[in-house]
Amino acid sequence: MAVDYAVIVVYLAGMLAMGWWGMRRARSKSEFLVAGRRLGPVMYSGTMAAIVLGGASTIGGVGLGYQYGLSGAWMVFTIGLGLLALSVFFSARIARLKVYTVSEMLDLRYGGRAGVISGVVMWAYTLMLAVTSTIAYATIFDVLFDMNRTAAIVLGGSIVVAYSTLGGMWSITLTDMVQFVVKTIGVLLLLLPIAVVKAGGFSEMKAKLPTEYFDPLGIGGETIFTYVLIYTFGMLIGQDIWQRVFTARGDRTARWGGTVAGTYCLVYALAGAVIGTAAKVLYPKLPNADDAFATIVKDELPVGVRGLVLAAALAAVMSTSSGALIACATVANNDIWSRLRGATDATAEAPDDRDEVRGNRAFILVMGVVVIGTAIALNNVVEALTVAYNLLVGGLLVPILGGLLWKRGTVQGALASVVVGGLAVVGLMAGYGILANEPVYYGLLSSLAAYLVVSLATRPTDAAVLAAWRERLAGRGTPELTSAPVPAPR
Repeated sequence: MAVDYAVIVVYLAGMLAMGWWGMRRARSKSEFLVAGRRLGPVMYSGTMAAIVLGGASTIGGVGLGYQYGLSGAWMVFTIGLGLLALSVFFSARIARLKVYTVSEMLDLRYGGRAGVISGVVMWAYTLMLAVTSTIAYATIFDVLFDMNRTAAIVLGGSIVVAYSTLGGMWSITLTDMVQFVVKTIGVLLLLLPIAVVKAGGFSEMKAKLPTEYFDPLGIGGETIFTYVLIYTFGMLIGQDIWQRVFTARGDRTARWGGTVAGTYCLVYALAGAVIGTAAKVLYPKLPNADDAFATIVKDELPVGVRGLVLAAALAAVMSTSSGALIACATVANNDIWSRLRGATDATAEAPDDRDEVRGNRAFILVMGVVVIGTAIALNNVVEALTVAYNLLVGGLLVPILGGLLWKRGTVQGALASVVVGGLAVVGLMAGYGILANEPVYYGLLSSLAAYLVVSLATRPTDAAVLAAWRERLAGRGTPELTSAPVPAPR
């Protein structure tokens, strides 16, 4: 394992070096939070693919392939569909807004006052997303170093917190680009063909497994529908995803770069399912389907290649973890803390760029410590991820898409939608269970009903607010926003 260890150590050292280099570039709020909005198509595509394809997509995607066969690709496939929908229909308009958070978009559209409540819901989503990625370090480092769970989480989490705190989005962009390359080589070009060959090829796989393993809909129609509802729609509204859209250099980069990344996700989904299916042939009686990835890597790959593929899994986890961490810190600072502080200290001077960078850097560090502590305390990755996406879709999907698509929506309707949908999801998860489908179904319906009823029952959004909103969507508004909320019209 010495060669494999060397590969991993070089990879981790490289991540820290990227963080140090990014620190030299992140000298303003824009540079630190959205990489100066200067990413071209190549870097944008690579980093967008890196953040959406995390540990759940890699380890979990192979596990679903092990359990259900080719139809296990549907979870990651719906992530790719969501990214494609975001890129084709919404990304250009989102990029033109020149904001830093989803809540700032809601304030722009509805005329203020929606930010703090929506920020709390988005913060809870990004926190749980970062926690689930951090928990996944335990699986990888256990295979690598036979390390106990807590030490593995602290080691992996500390490296991500270090490079994210140093350089913000520039560090994360650089590391994500490296992680994208490592994932492509490790999973698509090495593990996929080796797994198929070791399993005897597709003909042998078909001969040894039940026919439902090769049924595209074998996982079940209800499961596929739930994946679409949670992951496809979740891709449209998550702060971690929008913050990457904000890094695009222009409309075409956001649209075409995101389309390339979404297409890559579809290929990655199928690859994970095929690897899992091959693992089922090789190891038919694993106690846990999620062990399929680590088992096939540990037992079937040659020295050196094994280290690179494990680095690919580590890259998948780190890219999602760092993206969720900076999103969580950005929301906590810009949407919650800055607004609450502004409400109590109206005479405070606006901070300069260096103060903004120091403040956001401090929030990443604090949120990183919270994420690591929460990851140590929790055990179930699937439950944490389900809570995150249920809150996101049930609480924020309707007011965000409603604001983009329906001009009659009002701030009162948006607030009612967030509160009713969020509370309904939480209450239904307590009643039906966290992993049940009903919480997101009924939570989303209640959010939609509240949005429509309250919006129609209240005065339309002020014409001046809508005019300013249309100007920003067209790319003709203020080039940058401060972290202060947009004031409501008098």
